[in-house]
Amino acid sequence: MNYYVGVDVGTGSARAGLFSSDGKLYKIAVHPIEIFNPQAGFYEQCSENIWNAVCHVVKKVVDEIPSENIKGIGFCATCSLVALDETGLPVTVSPSGKDEQNIILWMDHRAEAEANFINETRHEMLRCVGGKISLEMETPKMMWLKKNLTASWSRAKLLFDLPDFLTWRATNSESRSLCSLVCKWNYKAGPDPKSNGWNLDFFERLGLSDLSDDNWKRIGIDVKAPGDPVGSGLSIKAARELNLLPGTAVGASIIDAHAGGLGMVGCSAPGISSDLTNRLGLICGTSTCHMVVSAKEIFVDGVWGPYYSAMVPGFWLNEGGQSATGKLLDHIIDTHPATQSIRNKIDKKTHVQGYLSQLLEAMAKKKNLSDVAVLTKNLHVWPDFHGNRSPLAEPSLQGMISGLSLSTDEENLATLYLATVQALTYGTKHILEVLTTAGHEINTILICGGLSQNPLFVQTQADVLGLPVLLPHQRESVLVGSAILGACAAGAFPSMHDAIQSMNGAATVVTPRKLLYEHHERKYKVFKKMVQDQKEYEKLMSN
Repeated sequence: MNYYVGVDVGTGSARAGLFSSDGKLYKIAVHPIEIFNPQAGFYEQCSENIWNAVCHVVKKVVDEIPSENIKGIGFCATCSLVALDETGLPVTVSPSGKDEQNIILWMDHRAEAEANFINETRHEMLRCVGGKISLEMETPKMMWLKKNLTASWSRAKLLFDLPDFLTWRATNSESRSLCSLVCKWNYKAGPDPKSNGWNLDFFERLGLSDLSDDNWKRIGIDVKAPGDPVGSGLSIKAARELNLLPGTAVGASIIDAHAGGLGMVGCSAPGISSDLTNRLGLICGTSTCHMVVSAKEIFVDGVWGPYYSAMVPGFWLNEGGQSATGKLLDHIIDTHPATQSIRNKIDKKTHVQGYLSQLLEAMAKKKNLSDVAVLTKNLHVWPDFHGNRSPLAEPSLQGMISGLSLSTDEENLATLYLATVQALTYGTKHILEVLTTAGHEINTILICGGLSQNPLFVQTQADVLGLPVLLPHQRESVLVGSAILGACAAGAFPSMHDAIQSMNGAATVVTPRKLLYEHHERKYKVFKKMVQDQKEYEKLMSN
């Protein structure tokens, strides 16, 4: 039997999965990676630490399989900026000056001023990022690097998105993925390849014209569609490090959230339309990305895209998102006084969120309420503790909580946790509204990632949005998407579309409960009023 390896480098760990061509997962491995936080808003990583973690997990999943049966490998990762010198060694991006800290992590917010400057230009290239560039993208971060660490800027002869660093490290090829370039680097791409390329005027306006030196070598000119073969496959060195054969096919990479979309967009369920363009995919982790594809260009204010062939070949992609979701729930729980006592009494197999969900059920029953959802009638949260990515595109927004008391017991934590879950879902409703107004027709929600395993979160999505939610039976959608890249590079399928149909598999349907829709509509009105209030407070304090 032939196998394919999918690799996912997330915010805090590297993972690998071993798959067959029908999407069956045979083995999975996880290894932590380092995050440096030298000062507020700065988040950095080390490319060698990440590559070593990748080698660790890949070797684990292939250790019982003959190397000749591993036909392809695909990589996905966060959209983080990697700096290397002309020999491929790390170049510091950190105020600490340490070269091992050579990655600016996606969630790093140091480049706010640079992003504001770019947005003030109102350049035509901003049309494809919802009208506003995000400080999470690579162009503002490159501007910050050039302005603040001039020696590093001079030394950095190769600048990669992290997914492309992985394929470079695996193959020695400096090619870049169309996915990363169009989504995070302001690269222009459309159905006519002759019109694709870097916009020199855009980078000149930003003081980054030197990126065009040597035919754009520093940021890439050899651009490949996700899943295209990279170089000659694994190099001799990388093959030895991964315990695979030299020449094993390597697929052009993809961003991790996009891999999640690729790994579940085609999943099937009885009674649910199979039209890929009617589906909104939620890829949930530290943050959440909202992916929807369309047959034509659809421009949506405050939502990134449309990006051509960035996820599914031949389709345009719009990408919304929330900067902190899983991380926000962790923050709410970790900072509450009742959490430690809960952890002291539950066993290691019980997750705190699971305990809180059970407590909410008991609370609702005790109060003779129709559903746990109504426990938050007078408790409201605005969830942008790390800024708003979509649809307001305002990174300076902050979190808000209305309805606090002096209580610090478990029930107080459970109610606050529920209100936060609901607030995150209202954020998705906000994104869904602008997508629909712009012309998308969405009738199904897909969810993968850590929060897909939280029944309270999933049911809340269905209830608030009033739409069925599909949960893929294969929960590791991000790894499936990465394995699809390797399978396509190895020629296992005639096309990416065939790979999607074969490897996505079936899904369970979670249906909305109409009785709760009115309750959530009222809370959603409060939700949108809260951000208006925050802006009003800011005006009052600025006078």
